Amino acid sequence: MTTLTIATRESRLALWQAQHVQARLQQCGHAVALLGMTTTGDQILDRTLSKVGGKGLFVKELEAALAQGQADLAVHSLKDVPMELPEGFDLACVMAREDPRDAWVSPHHADLASLPADAVVGTSSLRRTVGLRAQFARLGRTDIRIEPLRGNLDTRLRKLDDGQYHGIVLAAAGLKRLGLQARIRFEFAVDDMLPAAGQGALGIEVMRARTELQAQLWPLADVRTWVAVAAERAVSRAMGGSCSMPLAAHARWLPDAAGLPGEQLRVDAAWGDPEGAPVLVEARTEGTFSGLQTLQPGGQAELAPLLAAAAALGERVAADLRAAGAH
Repeated sequence: MTTLTIATRESRLALWQAQHVQARLQQCGHAVALLGMTTTGDQILDRTLSKVGGKGLFVKELEAALAQGQADLAVHSLKDVPMELPEGFDLACVMAREDPRDAWVSPHHADLASLPADAVVGTSSLRRTVGLRAQFARLGRTDIRIEPLRGNLDTRLRKLDDGQYHGIVLAAAGLKRLGLQARIRFEFAVDDMLPAAGQGALGIEVMRARTELQAQLWPLADVRTWVAVAAERAVSRAMGGSCSMPLAAHARWLPDAAGLPGEQLRVDAAWGDPEGAPVLVEARTEGTFSGLQTLQPGGQAELAPLLAAAAALGERVAADLRAAGAH
């Protein structure tokens, strides 16, 4: 039996994600090994990502392993994947999404309103920075300082516990995947803190020429998540999105008459200026997608037009954002 090798970062969360994919592939009858790697993004901890090259720093070493034949696939947290992949690479599978929301983590303060005067809140994300500024403005708090927070999830929690911050904002998905949900004080409602494109979803990257491997990954795919994140990533791509872009984009399936996810996809996006007024520019649109329930195994050909329609929906939202003043 040929062994499939997964390239992965070596942080605890990244290894959990790779082991999750490994287990799913083993259930499908494949032999699977892991190739742990340290990326440039893991090594640079004294500067924000927006100043050192963006989130692509977390994937380029993994892509090199794919190109050189050291690994067959790479597992990514999808919000860390650049909107444009290098030539010859494909996002071959998007898996079912975990909770996409942001989480408030603090040892002593239950919510934003209970923070003491001159409190320090940590985040590495410009998106979260503008979202927090808007919320603090609504609370009438001009004294709160929002400071950069780098490192993997365990490092960020340690900095919080060492007293460097009064509270920090993290992705709920990572905390839940590592069994750390007890650290969550509350999860921001999606409409209060719109998530990043792809947040909570796992993506699997392969070389484009590996069509047989893409077919083998199809059983791991979740079509609804894939279509939703295609719309989100299109918003970001159309806005020139990177981690230097204070942009949020989130797509959700609206419930049908029975309360189950229907065929109507709503895409929300928000943009803010980290140095300007603490307000957000927002846009929203909806589209209908039929045929989601009838996609068969190996249905990549049928999926392609759905992904294209989702991308068009995201581009429409981006155009509305720009028309409203985002840049």
